[in-house]
Amino acid sequence: MEKPFKNTLKSRFPFLCGKNLLLAVSGGLDSVVLAYLCKAAKLEFSIAHCNFNLRGEESDGDEDFVIDLADELEVEVFIQNFDTEAFAEEAKISIQMAARELRYNWFRELSDTLKFEYILTAHHANDELETFLINLVRGTGLEGLSGILIENDKIVRPMLNFTRKEIETYARDNNIKWREDSSNASTKYLRNKIRHNVVPVLEELNPQLLQGFLQTQAHLKESEALIEDYISLIYPKVVKSGKFGYMLDIEYLKKIPNTKAILYQLLKSFGFTEWDDVHNLLDAQPGKIVYSEDYRLIKDRETLILTEINHTEDKIYNVTEGEEVVMLPMGRVCFRDVEEIDENRDNTRIFVAKEKLQFPLKIRKWKIGDYFYPFGMKGRKKISDFFKDKKMSLPEKENTWLLCSGEEIVWVINYRADDRFAITSENQKILKISCCLQSFS
Repeated sequence: MEKPFKNTLKSRFPFLCGKNLLLAVSGGLDSVVLAYLCKAAKLEFSIAHCNFNLRGEESDGDEDFVIDLADELEVEVFIQNFDTEAFAEEAKISIQMAARELRYNWFRELSDTLKFEYILTAHHANDELETFLINLVRGTGLEGLSGILIENDKIVRPMLNFTRKEIETYARDNNIKWREDSSNASTKYLRNKIRHNVVPVLEELNPQLLQGFLQTQAHLKESEALIEDYISLIYPKVVKSGKFGYMLDIEYLKKIPNTKAILYQLLKSFGFTEWDDVHNLLDAQPGKIVYSEDYRLIKDRETLILTEINHTEDKIYNVTEGEEVVMLPMGRVCFRDVEEIDENRDNTRIFVAKEKLQFPLKIRKWKIGDYFYPFGMKGRKKISDFFKDKKMSLPEKENTWLLCSGEEIVWVINYRADDRFAITSENQKILKISCCLQSFS
């Protein structure tokens, strides 16, 4: 196996040679063999071992074994102990998910701190098959059936083309010792159920199951690459970057064959799960929304608007008399006493009678029921109706700020001043209020 492994490094991973590598070693068969193969290939590496403290003395035995292995291979070793059960309970996730998160977070921390250029794991072809079956059982898209990524950022998996049988044969032929994880024999977890109960049955039906599966995986990965190329071609025609997120052109989407599949490819990384609802947005009434945990997709008139959900409450900013600048999340509002009105006015600045103001002023987002008296018009108008007349999208409404004096609106910032605070006498003090917020009108 040493020669095929070296050939794999040469053909697929030449960038690993001469680099500072970190090997994830549990003490089990796969990771121990990876360590020996990397030593035989004369790679520069250190070992990282996680003790998840889930199996008592057995976990401690794994730790001691890995320390001895590092001594034998004459490489540096890093050990980290975790209270995995407490972390899982606090994060409200499974033990397996907790262990995975703790493991990879620590690997990346080590990598960043000690300048390891790549992190190597010992996933192999049987892991690929089990992952494929797990995703198939749970339901997934093409990417879930395409298998484990052989290279993902700093994570590299150089043994994915080798089988568990090849790895075990190499270990026995070279008198390599490893630790058996007793939990691997349990069918408590889905992966073990598939490994012990499903895969053997499939191998009875087809003794060449793994070889056939690897060929299928190769075809699936080619198909996935083809789809990614297609998406990259149509992406600039469908998606535009907006002020509050991304905008998807509805008319163009409707012209494309397999629109639902295209929407899935464009939006799959944003956590949406109700794909029928996402597709139905194309013909929904403006204002209809589909949510994921952290994002929402809004039907506007001619576009679907993708925005991140704001999980924090909007803040109210107080402006005391004499204060010249107030910083907002997206810019600043400036206040300055002036002698006269600048006739070259635009929506980014207003001039008001200072004595009509009640300090401290407030800058806040709009709420239902708000109304004002638009400058240059007779009578009052609901802010919601004003937005409707301006044909503003939901994100534009949500990101519009109001300058208020007491309960009265002085300015729909960057849109329209309130007539009640206009200059009506030459003797009135003039306050110029300007804003560098981006105008949406």
